[in-house]
Parts: sequence; C-alpha cells; structure tokens
Amino acid sequence: MVQFKILSGKKAGSSWETRRFPVRIGRSAGSDLQLEEAGVWDDHLKVGLEPKEGFMAETLANALVSINGQPIQRAALRNGDTLEIGSIKLQFWLSEAPQRGQAFREAFVWSMISLVCLGQIALVYWLLTKD
Repeated sequence: MVQFKILSGKKAGSSWETRRFPVRIGRSAGSDLQLEEAGVWDDHLKVGLEPKEGFMAETLANALVSINGQPIQRAALRNGDTLEIGSIKLQFWLSEAPQRGQAFREAFVWSMISLVCLGQIALVYWLLTKD
C-alpha cells in the first residue's frame, strides 16, 4: 500500500513497504522501519491512515521532521513527498498495484471468437448444401 524509498544514509537506494498502519519510524527495535542514522530518535515519526484526511505524518516526542523542506508536527502526506528525519531522507510513495492475470479472460474471448467462426462456417456449409 505504501512504500518509503530511502534516499540517503546506509540503506540508500532501498525501499521499505507496508500494508499495516500506523507505521512507527525510529531507531528503536520496536519501530516498524528501523533507521540507525545520526539524528534519528528511538521513536521519531508515526504515519497513520485516517479516513477523511489520508496518510498523516506525526512527530513523536517533539522530534524534528521536515516534509519537502518544511518542518512539521502533523501533516498530510502526498505521493512523492520527501521526508527528512535526522540526517536521512525518505520519499513517500504509494505502492504499485498488483496486476491480475488475464489468461482466463483471454482464453475465454479467443474460444468465443473461434465458436462464432465455426458457427459461420457451419451456416455457410448448410446453406450451400441445402438443395
């Protein structure tokens, strides 16, 4: 549902995905996304899903968090927002939607086309041999 792309630090270039909320980000072992970079507190940030507001980021214990360069205490997250947590930068993304297999539907459509063609051939044959 949501992924965080890590843009700087030891884990730069990797991404972390979650489908469960709220997500806790920090240094402690109890954090969902554990970051051991300079300036990251044990419990630094919480990201939750609120029905009317969307994805909300909230700092914990007066920690410093910036979204797109603006310091926040609580703010809505949008796709592509850059979060600065201590010395690390993360990018907030909606995860890619999984594609369903279309093999059954494709086979059904081709079989129906084949049946129509065979029906037309049978009808033409019947009309030609009707005499």
